[in-house]
Amino acid sequence: MNFKSFSALLMASMLAGCAMIPDYVRPDFSAAENWNNVAGYEQPAGEGFATQIYWKNFYNAPGLHTVVGTALAHNKDLKTAALNIAEARALYRIDRADLMPNVNANGDGAISQNSDESSATGRARKTELYEANVGIAAYELDLFGKIRSNNESALNDYLATQEAHAVIRNSLIAETANAYLQLLADQKLLDLTRKTLDAQVNTYDLLSQSLERGVATQQDVARAATSVETAQVNMHQYTRNVAQDKNALFLLMGVAHEDSLLPAATLDDIVLRADLEGGLPSEVLLMRPDVKRAEFELLARNADIGAARAAFFPSISLTGAYGFASQSLGDLFVSGASGAWAFLPQITLPIFQGGRNKANLDLAEIRKDKAIVNYEQAIQIAFREVSDELAARQTLNQQLQAQRRRVEAAQTVYDISQARYKSGIDSFLNVLDSQRELYAFQQEEIQIERQRLSNIVNLYKSLGGGTLEETEPLPSPGR
Repeated sequence: MNFKSFSALLMASMLAGCAMIPDYVRPDFSAAENWNNVAGYEQPAGEGFATQIYWKNFYNAPGLHTVVGTALAHNKDLKTAALNIAEARALYRIDRADLMPNVNANGDGAISQNSDESSATGRARKTELYEANVGIAAYELDLFGKIRSNNESALNDYLATQEAHAVIRNSLIAETANAYLQLLADQKLLDLTRKTLDAQVNTYDLLSQSLERGVATQQDVARAATSVETAQVNMHQYTRNVAQDKNALFLLMGVAHEDSLLPAATLDDIVLRADLEGGLPSEVLLMRPDVKRAEFELLARNADIGAARAAFFPSISLTGAYGFASQSLGDLFVSGASGAWAFLPQITLPIFQGGRNKANLDLAEIRKDKAIVNYEQAIQIAFREVSDELAARQTLNQQLQAQRRRVEAAQTVYDISQARYKSGIDSFLNVLDSQRELYAFQQEEIQIERQRLSNIVNLYKSLGGGTLEETEPLPSPGR
C-alpha cells in the first residue's frame, strides 16, 4: 500500500468515526403540572412571562433603577461570574483545538568537527547539516469520538457557566432591590418613631405640668414616661437598622459608602408591576437560569461517559514532516537542496491498565447520576420558590388592606380617647393605650407594605425575571 492509499484509508476511517456519548433523555419533570394546588393562588391575567420583561420595565421606580444599575455595573460577585465565563470559553476553545492537527515549522542545524587523531582518515573533517521542515506532531485520529466527547463536555460546561452568570445576575437584581426596600422601610419606621416620640414627649411634659397643679396623677406621668422610653428604644433600634441597611446595600452596589450615591426616595414612591404571568410550571421553571445550568451540567457529564467509553478502544496518532536538507545554510532552499519526508503512524491498543479505564467509566456514570439528582432538585426548589411567592401574593394584598383599615380604626380610637380625656370623661390610661396601639399598628403596616413589595420582587426573580439583558448577549465560544 502506498502513502496516498494509506492516507485515504485513514481519512475515511476518521470520517466514519462515531462518538460514544449516550443518547440524552431529559429527566422526568419532578414537580406539579400546574399551580392550582397552591393555597391562596389565583391565576392572574398577566402580560407576559417574567423572562420576557426587562428589569428596568419591571422596576418602574427611578431609585430602584439607580441602585440596581449600579450593582450590575460594579458588583464584585457579578464581575467574578463574568470572568468565569471567559475562563470557560477559553477552556472550550483549548479542547476544540484538539480536533485539528497541530502544524509546526521547524529548522535546525548541526555543525561538528573532529581532530586529526580522531579521524579515520587521519585528517580533520568539518561536517555541516541544515534542515527545515513542516510537520504534524502526534495528531490523534478521533475514530471513536473521545476528543469530540471531551469537546462536547467542555461546550456544555461553558454554557452552564453562562447560566451561572445569569443566576448571579438574577439574584443580584432581586437582592439589591430587597436591600433598598428594607432601607426605605426602616427609614420610614425611623421617621414614624421620631414623630411618635415627639408626640409622647409633649404628652409627658403636659402631664408633668398637670401633676404640679394637682390635676394629673403620678401613675399617669409614669406611664407616659414608659411610652417615651419605649419610643426611644425603638428609635435607637431603627437608627441602627438604617445604618446596617446602607452597609448591605453599598456592598451589593460595589461602590464606596457615600450617602450621596443613594437616591432620595421613600417607600411610598416605589411602584412595581404585579401583572406577571404565572403560566404552567413546565413552561416557567425550565426557563429559569438555575434549572438551565443544571441541565447543561447534566449534558456535560453525559458527554464525559462517551470519552470514558472511547478510552477502551485503540487510538491512532499521526506524525509526519516534509522539508529540505543541505550541507550549506545558503543552499537550503535552492534547487540543490535535498527533499525529505517522513510519515510515522502509531496505534495504541489498551491491554492492561490496572482497571483504570473501567474506574474512569464508573466515575463518569456516577457523576452523571449526581447531575440528574441536582437537575431534579433544581426543579423542585424552583417550584417551591414560585409556589411560595404565588401563595403570598394574594394574602399579602389582602393583609395590607386589612392592616390599613386597622390603622384607621386605631386612629379613630386614639382621637376619641384624647377628646374624652380632655373632657374629663376617661382617664389618661385610655389615651396611652390607644396611642401605643396606633403606633404598633402603623409599624406593622410599614412592615407588611415592605413584604408586599418584596414578594413582587421575589416572584419576578423566581419566575426567571432579570436575566434578559438590554445589551448584546454574551459571545459564543468562537475560535
